[in-house]
Amino acid sequence: MSDEVGRPIIVGTETPTPLQFTNTMLNNRRLIRSVKNPLDKCTIVSIFPKEILEVKHTIEPGHFHIPAGSFEKPSTLVIGSSSWFKDIDIDQPMLEIPVTSIQIADSVVKDYCNGMVGCDMSTSMPGLFFVLGKKTSMEVKVEFRNDLQMVKDRQDNWYKILVRLADSLWSRSNGNPLVIMDDMRLAAKSLNFNEKPWLKDFVMIEKVPCKGCGTLKDPNYPVCYVCKTVDMTHPAAKDLKFAV
Repeated sequence: MSDEVGRPIIVGTETPTPLQFTNTMLNNRRLIRSVKNPLDKCTIVSIFPKEILEVKHTIEPGHFHIPAGSFEKPSTLVIGSSSWFKDIDIDQPMLEIPVTSIQIADSVVKDYCNGMVGCDMSTSMPGLFFVLGKKTSMEVKVEFRNDLQMVKDRQDNWYKILVRLADSLWSRSNGNPLVIMDDMRLAAKSLNFNEKPWLKDFVMIEKVPCKGCGTLKDPNYPVCYVCKTVDMTHPAAKDLKFAV
């Protein structure tokens, strides 16, 4: 069914939602497609041992999955150009605006790394970068050896920052495993810091209130880490030495 000007009328017992109305209008819009350059390619390289899924909601294609990689075997993702659509007028066709692969690759790398704790985007950051053209993992190792080494050094610096933060959080939280991020554990294992106490598997224990200040504390320790009150009923309390 349509009205007097030819616009479609949605017939039903319920009032159409704004999303349904918008989708109906867009599906009837003509698109002006641009010609893509088949040579516009970039390769995102990762030595970060964790898979990455970066989503750009305003462009198409906008989903970028980068497999986990390593310095010995870097992972690669070849991407081309993407597009977004400019709405000029409701009665006009939508115009496709291409975005080059260089802009897309740069955005994927920077947007992911910028949100990481301890990353400064210069000397310490996850092992991600991109190169021009379509490259395989072997070609990257041969042609970009210096870049791989530089990226590895930056990633190791970032790992060291995460380990220092984990040590500080572990000390301040009285050994609470919930304050340790997965990336911190990954950093310690990558640097072979396997003796860190926060790398072990911990069983959650029920904390008890301190008799001095009421703060929840680990019942395995006789001294409160907040007010320093000693629980004299604890078996280890008699072994403590007090300053006179």
